[in-house]
Amino acid sequence: MKHPLAVIASGAVALVAIAGFAGFQWAHHSMTQDVAQAPAAAIAPASKKILYWHDPMNPQQKFDKPGKSPYMDMELVPVYGDDGKAAAGVNVSSQLAQNLGVRTAVAEMASLESSVEAVGAIAFDERSVAIVQSRTAGYVEELFVRAPLDPVRQGQPLLRLFVPDWAGAQHEYLALKSGGSEGSADLARAARNRLALLGMSEAQIAAVDRDGAPVTHVTLAAPIDGVVAELGARQGMNVMPGATLFRINGLGSVWVNVEVPETQAAIVRAGEAVMATVPAYPGERFPGRISAVLPEVNAATRTVRARVELANPGGKLKPGMFATVAIAPKKSREAVLVPTEAVIVTGERSVVVVDRGEGRFEPVDAVIGREEHGRTEILKGVEAGARVVVSGQFLIDSEASLRGAGRRMSPEAPIAPAGEKK
Repeated sequence: MKHPLAVIASGAVALVAIAGFAGFQWAHHSMTQDVAQAPAAAIAPASKKILYWHDPMNPQQKFDKPGKSPYMDMELVPVYGDDGKAAAGVNVSSQLAQNLGVRTAVAEMASLESSVEAVGAIAFDERSVAIVQSRTAGYVEELFVRAPLDPVRQGQPLLRLFVPDWAGAQHEYLALKSGGSEGSADLARAARNRLALLGMSEAQIAAVDRDGAPVTHVTLAAPIDGVVAELGARQGMNVMPGATLFRINGLGSVWVNVEVPETQAAIVRAGEAVMATVPAYPGERFPGRISAVLPEVNAATRTVRARVELANPGGKLKPGMFATVAIAPKKSREAVLVPTEAVIVTGERSVVVVDRGEGRFEPVDAVIGREEHGRTEILKGVEAGARVVVSGQFLIDSEASLRGAGRRMSPEAPIAPAGEKK
């Protein structure tokens, strides 16, 4: 024999199931009548022709006259024609629209004011680099700049080399120059050319002509203002021709490598003006421009790297600092703008539900453009001034698809006599 509590529990479950089923039937019947039947009859002008009747829950089946639906306990709903075609869209009563929370907005003709803020690290301007090399073999006799990142000025001595290979060639040149024998002038010119091939500058050769004594030391100076980014010389070391002794980076301008989201890469163009700020100097702004947009997308972060060039008066901006760059390109062309929430993106197409008035809503295919600050460009499909649905449009689009306003996967069904089930 069953326990009394078990019997009571079973009865309660049965009552809940019956109540739930009854509630579902009532809600379904009420929703169907409200969406499909009453509004259709209310807005249909007498001049429009009834094409056929159908059951909104099975819109593929058409009937030639009114009557009871063979599928549901409800009346068939008429479908009206307009110039021989079925009226597009779906009818929604004002009460149901309020229950669904349907809100609309007006599509307007305007331009998107695009702006991008990106953060990046300041780096040396790789276009402002000077390399100091030795043109001949020798020894570092004295080193004036001894540490990397030491600042240097243009013309500042960096090191002094002792070049013993110059001594013999210069003595030979001076002897031929002072000789009075036949052909010595030609030999002197050849010896002078040899000094240039050994790496002597024109100024050093002129000093030999002027002083009449060999030059065996050469002082190398900084060609630009900047800092020593690379130091390859030490005092007393042997130097080979072509060896890089100093790499000097200028600080008159610096780079900021910023990461721009892939979705905003189209508005970031080379040559655009920018304004940068750094935490080290609050309230101070540094103007610059985009020198290049690198042709590569970071697969991990889905960003595009832009190279920003900033003027650096006084050397305030130092490599390694973080900078925030504001990119404000020129306004784009004018286009129809709608709230982004009004666009339904299905993956295959973009749909906007348009309020045609008198409770009729029509989903239309739209070609969308850029999106910025909650607004989306509509390049085709919606005219300026149209009222679009921004809330509840998913339910309206679904209902319209059921009625055949949207694209269908199945072909049209033939019209059957009323009351006949296919």
